[in-house]
Amino acid sequence: MLPFITIDEASAFLGRNLTFAETLWFNYSARKSDYVLYCHNILFLFVAFSVVPLPLVLVEMMRSVGFEKYKIQPKVHTSLSDMFRCYKDVMRMFFLVVGPLQLVSYPSIKIIGVRTGLPLPSIWEILAQLVVYFMIEDYTNYWIHRFLHGKWGYEKIHHVHHEYTAPIGFAAPYAHWAEVLILGIPSFLGPAIAPGHMITFWLWIALRQIEAIETHSGYDFPWTPTKYIPFYGGADYHDYHHYVGGDSQSNFASVFTYCDYIYGTDKGYRYQKKILRKLKEEIEKSGAQNGGSYPVHTQDLKSD
Repeated sequence: MLPFITIDEASAFLGRNLTFAETLWFNYSARKSDYVLYCHNILFLFVAFSVVPLPLVLVEMMRSVGFEKYKIQPKVHTSLSDMFRCYKDVMRMFFLVVGPLQLVSYPSIKIIGVRTGLPLPSIWEILAQLVVYFMIEDYTNYWIHRFLHGKWGYEKIHHVHHEYTAPIGFAAPYAHWAEVLILGIPSFLGPAIAPGHMITFWLWIALRQIEAIETHSGYDFPWTPTKYIPFYGGADYHDYHHYVGGDSQSNFASVFTYCDYIYGTDKGYRYQKKILRKLKEEIEKSGAQNGGSYPVHTQDLKSD
């Protein structure tokens, strides 16, 4: 809750007039407790889990009208009932684990120093902190993910997430309850190391979930803006991890590719991409020699 009753008091404290964004923030948050503001994350997560994957559901249902060529595993078809069943399981975990965890974890946010007051951070400060959060989460998640692919971790916990060998958007948060708790640690470490404003924290939670849904989409769209992010893995990169399944010792990173490259856990993926490129070149070359050109998408060469 802001320690000001009026905008004039806030302006006097800052020694300047409030910006437009700060005025909006004052009008919205002045009478709300910090706990209520923190619990907005529950709403953001619910929207992310429920709404963000919906366009992917439509794409899956409309594959025959032009989306088939973007499907990473084109021989796999997920029915509407299967996607709804996944969503129900995710919502069950949301109401039993994720939501209650948000409600009781507020003291940790106060301890690390996430603030709700004025002034608001600049755009550059928000972007810099978000980059740090993604880097920290990616590195920490990489090692936890590798542990979960050990014999004990996979059999007891992580196998639930790998029930979807061809990922779908709704399956991004689909996991064992223990995995949900464990993987909350990497998401919390960034804000703990570089605490910022509550708005930055909201953005971080929302963007991390949106990114996870995108990488579990099962589609490799050429127009995806994340393709312009250096070292970003994306849907095709993570899809391979699910495609290989429980025996996968490749592509552990959650966001970027540098950890897998540095520690040598992307060799299987790179080898497969090399083989697919060679097959595509040979097929196209053979087609040209026979008097025609046959466009081949590398997705079509992936077997069941």
